[in-house]
Amino acid sequence: MASYNRVVLLGNCTRDPEVKYTPKGTAVTELGLAVNRYYSTDGGEKREETTFVDVTLWGRPAEIAGEYIKKGRPVMIEGRLQLDTWDDKQTGQKRSKLKVIGENLQLLGGRDAGEGGGGGGGGSRSGGANKPAKASTASEEPSDDDIPF
Repeated sequence: MASYNRVVLLGNCTRDPEVKYTPKGTAVTELGLAVNRYYSTDGGEKREETTFVDVTLWGRPAEIAGEYIKKGRPVMIEGRLQLDTWDDKQTGQKRSKLKVIGENLQLLGGRDAGEGGGGGGGGSRSGGANKPAKASTASEEPSDDDIPF
């Protein structure tokens, strides 16, 4: 049977990402994303619902996130869902958490987005900067196309 695991999220970062490195030197960072949904009830009342999603980025996207993303900054993440399971050490119960493994990252808004407003429009200049950063496990020298703006 065929299967497909893909997710695209557009939201605001809920905390400043902190880049860490594996023993082999691969960058990894975790960030939170707040994704808003606006809708109207049957009675015409407008409502907003926020979903908080944990995202893990690896390789170059993790480094870009650590360098350019700040709390409140709008960002688009493309990746896949992953279910983590573990035994709770305190209660001994099985626990699980659904999160996103981000494979592509695109910065949105202006350079100052999330830092007191300012800007708007596109978050990058021309010259290939609109390409999403791709996850990579190998250490490589970044090219001009890897720089997000």
